[in-house]
Amino acid sequence: MTTSIRTRTLGFNTRVSWTDSAGPAAGLRDGIALYRAAEELGYQAGWAYQRHFDHYLSSPLPFFAAVGQHTSRIRLGSAVLPMRYQDPILLAEAAGTTDLLVDGRLDLALATGSTALWDPVFGPVADDPRTEARRRLARFVAAVAGEALHTVDGEGQGAPIGTEVRVTPHSPGLRSRLRRGAASLDSAVDAARLGLGLITGTVLHDLEPGETFPEYQARIIEAYRTTWRATHDSEPPPVAVAASILPGTTPELRETYAAYDLQRRTEGMAASRPEGALTPVIGAAPRGGVVISPVHHGDPDRVAAAVATDPGLAAADEIVLFLPPAFALPANTRLITDLARHVAPALGWSPA
Repeated sequence: MTTSIRTRTLGFNTRVSWTDSAGPAAGLRDGIALYRAAEELGYQAGWAYQRHFDHYLSSPLPFFAAVGQHTSRIRLGSAVLPMRYQDPILLAEAAGTTDLLVDGRLDLALATGSTALWDPVFGPVADDPRTEARRRLARFVAAVAGEALHTVDGEGQGAPIGTEVRVTPHSPGLRSRLRRGAASLDSAVDAARLGLGLITGTVLHDLEPGETFPEYQARIIEAYRTTWRATHDSEPPPVAVAASILPGTTPELRETYAAYDLQRRTEGMAASRPEGALTPVIGAAPRGGVVISPVHHGDPDRVAAAVATDPGLAAADEIVLFLPPAFALPANTRLITDLARHVAPALGWSPA
């Protein structure tokens, strides 16, 4: 099958989850094994989702530092870090350290969206959460870029007067690998204005009436690129899009993936949770509501055709396979293998 899809890079997105019976150590080790398997298959990127206080990865940077010792090529991406709950300077220090340890393979996707879910734990903020998240994002970007964050102007500040204080260790290339996780057109436009890369995924909001998820995703990507070209004297960086792409190479797999599709359509973001995970409680929806991406499943030829005609995926430079959160290592390994061998080559992708 020959298509006009523009995919150059293939990635995956994992929750690095675990069950009560196996425990978190096993889940973390399985996460490392998944990255190793993906690198052997030629995947260019692996993204890990952050979720606090549950059966998922809560601190991606030390995990990436560990993965980096077991891999040599695959990029290691966070998708996404909500800045409302980050200390920007401490995060910049950890990010610089991690990026140096993994030889410049770290990609960081950041978000400014917020809910009140964990405010009682992390503490209140003076402004509204989104304003605070944007302030912390700007501070973090400046710190990663190596900008002076303070000039010593008095005694007792730990350095001679006039010293410019910067985050160390500094990883020079990391600033160019910062992205904004965008679930709406406004966020994507803002990312372009800030000079950040873009990753958009399986949940979007603020669609126009009658607009489909793929149509809106394509419109988001186009708005991002248009804004970037109008704001910067350069071409926009590659855009990554996370998607549910489940090629079933056996009748049993096709049945499993169809069941997941039904569960996701009926349960939404509460679908596919590992044993013992919390049941998500969704707060008030943003303006325009929340829409979840379609699940492309079936035999490999059918899946390849569906992906090729999805305008959001066709507009992307990097397709990121969203792995069902409850899938264990064997199921995830089978899924990334089948995508790489039976679908991605038909979309113009070549393994690294």
